[in-house]
Amino acid sequence: MKQKQLVIGGKTLSSRFFLGTGRYPNPYVQNEAIKASGAEVLTFAIRRVNLEAPGEDSILQHLEGRTLQYLPNTSGASNAEEAVRIARLARAAGLSEWIKVEISASEKTLLPDPIETLKATEILVKEGFVVLPYTSDDPILCKRLEEAGAAAVMPGASPIGTGLGILNPYNIGLIAEEANVPIIVDAGLGSASDVALAMELGVDGILMNTPVAKAKDPVKMAKAMKYAIDAGRMSFEAGRIPKKKYATASSQYESLISSFKG
Repeated sequence: MKQKQLVIGGKTLSSRFFLGTGRYPNPYVQNEAIKASGAEVLTFAIRRVNLEAPGEDSILQHLEGRTLQYLPNTSGASNAEEAVRIARLARAAGLSEWIKVEISASEKTLLPDPIETLKATEILVKEGFVVLPYTSDDPILCKRLEEAGAAAVMPGASPIGTGLGILNPYNIGLIAEEANVPIIVDAGLGSASDVALAMELGVDGILMNTPVAKAKDPVKMAKAMKYAIDAGRMSFEAGRIPKKKYATASSQYESLISSFKG
């Protein structure tokens, strides 16, 4: 079955899995997990990269020789001004034109600041960045970010690193239904079943880090998440049966009578 292609910022992606590069036991495991995931888009905090010599950085030097799309993020920014400054530094260092806007309003929850996120998105879009903002699962805010020019919108399923899964599937489904840009669920997922559910709700992709990096076997978990994304997407496109209150027999009563008469 041919699946609808995922296109962001004019780039066609064959994988719907966006993978983070933090918290792995070592670079070797990180590399093997990236291979197993099939991910083409990798995200990392700009503050972790040596911008004076990004090619020699401990994160990126292990990824040379691969066709990957870097998605640096502004993790650590607490307002739009800081996020814009971090994005400009990343572009000046030659990392990428793509930027994930991530502005946390609380150190305890790491929930995104909606007002500052919208403000930063508006500024960076005007400067020519391909902007993917991380935001809450508010359908109205997601629509506002799309209208501001975001290339994709990334609502969280639940707070970063909690593994609580999708706290509000109604909102995630509504966001996906109303969107005219790709919707990538970012943060809060913990298992392959969480991933499959998100994809069945109609989102276009998944961004994940901790559930893979901190699994007992990150490489095997990366592969499991990849399969869950594919299965969930195929299930969404195939169309599930409607839920009903009462049972329906698989074989109709009339056909059984006919077979006895025959």
